[in-house]
Amino acid sequence: MQLSAAAPISSLTCEQALATLQSSPQGLRSEEAHNRLQRVGPNRLPPQRRRPLILRLTDQFTHFMALLLWAAGGMAFLARTPELGWAIWSVVLINALFSFWQDFQAERTLAALTNVLPRQVRGWRDGRLQVLSAEELVPGDLIELEAGDQVPADCRVIEAAALYLNAAVLTGESLPVVRTAQPQPQRLRTSEATNLMPAGTTVAAGRAQALVYATGGDTEFGQVAHLSAGTERAPSTLEVQVGRIVRTVTAIAVSMGAFAFLAGVLLVGVGPVESLVFAIGIIVANVPEGLLPTVTLALALAVQRMARERALVRRLSAVETLGCVSVICTDKTGTLTANAMALQTTWSSDEPLLLLAAGLCCNASKQVGDPTETALLQGAQRAGLDLEQERQRLPRQRELPFDSERRMMSVLVQWHNDPRWPQASAWMVCSKGAPMELLQRCSHWLRAGVITPLGPAERQLVSSANDVMARQGHRVLAIACRPCDQPQLEEQDLVLVGLVGLYDPPRPGVSQAIAACHRAGIKVTMVTGDYGLTAEAIARQIGLLDAPAHAGPDPVRVVNGSDLNRLSDAQLRQLLKFRSRLVFARMAPEQKLRLVQAYRALGEVVAVTGDGVNDAPALRAADVGIAMGRSGTDVAREAADIVLVDDNFATIVSAVRHGRGVYDNIRRFILYILASNVAEVAPFLTMLALRIPAALTVLQILAVDLGTDLLPALGLGADPPRTDVMNQPPRHRDQPLLDRPLLRQAYLFLGLLEGVLAMLGYGLTWWSHGISLPQLRNIAPALLHHQASAELVALQHQASAVALGSIVFVQAGTALACRGGNRLKPNALLWLGIATELIAFVVLQGWPPLARTFQMAPIPSQLWWWLLLCIPAPLLAVQLRTTWRAHHHGSSSVMA
Repeated sequence: MQLSAAAPISSLTCEQALATLQSSPQGLRSEEAHNRLQRVGPNRLPPQRRRPLILRLTDQFTHFMALLLWAAGGMAFLARTPELGWAIWSVVLINALFSFWQDFQAERTLAALTNVLPRQVRGWRDGRLQVLSAEELVPGDLIELEAGDQVPADCRVIEAAALYLNAAVLTGESLPVVRTAQPQPQRLRTSEATNLMPAGTTVAAGRAQALVYATGGDTEFGQVAHLSAGTERAPSTLEVQVGRIVRTVTAIAVSMGAFAFLAGVLLVGVGPVESLVFAIGIIVANVPEGLLPTVTLALALAVQRMARERALVRRLSAVETLGCVSVICTDKTGTLTANAMALQTTWSSDEPLLLLAAGLCCNASKQVGDPTETALLQGAQRAGLDLEQERQRLPRQRELPFDSERRMMSVLVQWHNDPRWPQASAWMVCSKGAPMELLQRCSHWLRAGVITPLGPAERQLVSSANDVMARQGHRVLAIACRPCDQPQLEEQDLVLVGLVGLYDPPRPGVSQAIAACHRAGIKVTMVTGDYGLTAEAIARQIGLLDAPAHAGPDPVRVVNGSDLNRLSDAQLRQLLKFRSRLVFARMAPEQKLRLVQAYRALGEVVAVTGDGVNDAPALRAADVGIAMGRSGTDVAREAADIVLVDDNFATIVSAVRHGRGVYDNIRRFILYILASNVAEVAPFLTMLALRIPAALTVLQILAVDLGTDLLPALGLGADPPRTDVMNQPPRHRDQPLLDRPLLRQAYLFLGLLEGVLAMLGYGLTWWSHGISLPQLRNIAPALLHHQASAELVALQHQASAVALGSIVFVQAGTALACRGGNRLKPNALLWLGIATELIAFVVLQGWPPLARTFQMAPIPSQLWWWLLLCIPAPLLAVQLRTTWRAHHHGSSSVMA
């Protein structure tokens, strides 16, 4: 569809705009929409420009850890050991390719997840209001927009009801601007014309019916977007911590390498070249080559698992932050409840008139729209009212949309002296809203067909009826009317018609999820705009509040918005600090934001759920913003870190479990890899301390790091969350990944155990051939300077094979020990990694070409028992240590 350049759509009347785009007030026919879609293409922007793949690949060769290995390889060439240099550089190459592949796969995973929840709009097709995919929109489509909706394409306003637009995405102006359906004579930009709604902007307030006239790259937003370059994102907390670990371990590696070089030259009498080779070996042994790809893998797997459980992660950093969440501020409707609102009861002397007025004051259809309004329409239909016919006979003229301050909505309809109202009237205002707020605007009520004044006693009767329905967990709405002779929409001097009670039952599984949060040390706070008694009833039904100790509301646990306004910030913090299981009712959006800020001021890590445009500030202020995928507005989803596809509170608990699991997995991997690094360094330190030959060569260390270490480490990163991960309190947000307990466990316990077993295996081999420690010291210089006999060289190769085998076999047990409570849970990747490392070792020492390359000899059968004993050694040591610590200190370790 092309518009005439001489006649911009903003200058046309609504009728002319519809005619120009060959559309109608009933929208397009499906067949015509399909044909237009084939011509203009889907309504989406061109793909965002990303950093070229080749540059992202080169990044993997130039980060801090890679540069260290490049330098180590270069030093190996200077030491005239080119085979060692090529081996080290091959580690850089393989690690870079693997890291790049994991990063690429993680990005593809996130990109694929964005397609799981396509944006949807309400549009007219074939004369019916339907839910359409935003990508299917074409010029000529007629769509309905409400507060919180993102405008999906460039649109011309056809109808507007108190319509305000937030165009900050294009103009930078944060204040909402008014939009009307009136034609504009002058030619203006899309973002400036008061009857146009550019794609990418959001409806700040009110409601609109709009005509699509440009889609995809033809929109003003699309033309701006393809000119803008992507911005660099700030590193997440996890990335900062991993970077700190890399720098810490690198400093340890370089320091130990420098010490080994100086000690070799000054204390052992080894030549500079040989000492340099040993120093390179220590540096390489201490570098955790698999750290970066394993972290990426752990995050990517967590994102995929969360997606399978209906939680879409929009920012990877949120996965790690979830593990720290200590407070969840959750909505009630649709999150804790099933979002299956149904009309349950009414309180009125004229139920047909009550349901008629309620139905006229709705924007939904019976299938599409707000769940509350849909429930009202379905209830009216069950009562025998044909609302489609009623809307045609009593057409709407004006509307005052619902907002969070008035807590009500009103429409002006042409009444035509309908006899169902006691008095003849040309026009009628129909209002629905929160009972107490709407009651304040009522001066009369309708009882037994008679309009009578509302005195204090009558108001108390209405309030009591409201409380009775609310205590049953019903969401109560009041319905009122105001006859008038002039088409004036005023919300004063209303006549109360009655109350309707809508019930949205708790979601299945929510009670168990609430209980799981309490066991996990997570406070759950309900924050809702509903009436206090309604919120309290639902909270008790799901176990968020305890059973009532007395009749009436619990003022300690249920706080209304008006009560919150009377609390100072210090008083609010005191309430939140010493009270848990709270319900905040009748909350305004700014109060929800204040609540989040107060929790954060207390040091809590806060997750907030939201679905409306007014929830966006609280979602942004929270540590983890969680938007609703089904009922949520586009604004809420854009402000959130995580989107719940099923709008289910239980999904949040599952997401927290995976967040905790990711953190645990990364710590397990770090523990495993640092422990094995100690075993790889032990032969060089033992050589310096005891003046014996080095039990391992640098090539053998590389074989451990790359050939046997990597897959089990990746398997630990892929571990599912522990079964007891939700039975512990949340960790502090500042708790580092690499802390002193983990370093002690890695270097002074598991690493020391691996190193001792490796050196015992090395010494046991020499002892089995009748060579004692003093004799081994005597032959060390000959082996070191390549002057030993062939028999001694063969024994050294065999002893090296046993030392290397001890490390490989004890690593298998260490990997299982690091799993802790997950030890018996299935993990195919881990078991594959353990099997692969054991098979790889058997091949390395048993296949002559590889055995010669890695300077190993076949292991005699009588020494295989030693290797097999190495597997359970870490498991037994951890069990004994845990038992001893539990008996003496009552504390647990990272592997508990």
